[in-house]
Amino acid sequence: MSKKGKRYLDALKRLHREQLYSPAEAVDLVKSLAKAKFDETIELAVRLGVDPRRAEQIVRGSLSLPAGTGRTVRVAVFAAGEPAAAARAAGADVVGADDLVARVEKEGFLDFDVAIATPDLMSQVGRLGRILGPRGLMPNPKTGTVTSDVAAAVAEFRGGRVEYRTDRTGNINLRVGKASFDRLQLLENVRAVLDELQRVKPATAKGKYVRSVTLASTMGPGVPIDTTRIRITDEDLVATA
Repeated sequence: MSKKGKRYLDALKRLHREQLYSPAEAVDLVKSLAKAKFDETIELAVRLGVDPRRAEQIVRGSLSLPAGTGRTVRVAVFAAGEPAAAARAAGADVVGADDLVARVEKEGFLDFDVAIATPDLMSQVGRLGRILGPRGLMPNPKTGTVTSDVAAAVAEFRGGRVEYRTDRTGNINLRVGKASFDRLQLLENVRAVLDELQRVKPATAKGKYVRSVTLASTMGPGVPIDTTRIRITDEDLVATA
């Protein structure tokens, strides 16, 4: 059995599979179970009571995580003229207009994590839908990646802004930090995500909206969070600090 398998099984022994944890308890447990030799990523998985087959029930957007993601985000910007210069000044990793469109289309260039575009270039970027769409990289106004203020968008995504979208079964998976983050940082990020998902709840969603929440590190088991206790208050954060 591999070392990874042994660590995973050891972690399972410390996890009461039938128990549901508060967000703070889950953060503590996930951090304690992250024993890999690298700084494991912490991810939050939320199953929503929506039907993604209905356009009005697709939950999609972006938000800024208070403590960032702990990850260097590579940003590509489709822009020309002054917006292109502003994007470069803001720290975008790659900037271009029709030349960047051609690079993605003909060379398969995808060495970036976020794609931002100015509205005037969307007619060209739209041609890349079959390439960028399946990878979750297609610029969209709903996620703040189609904007005239590209400098602000670049700064936000490099500083911890993340995109989210329900998959075919109504699940959303988001990285909320690293195992090296302290308890407060992770709890602040978890709260930001859960509050955001409540904020964008579709009006047509029926029944229980948040059906399950799980927190896990890269190499560790998922820790289930009690959906009746997912509201994290300021007092909770103060107690954590």
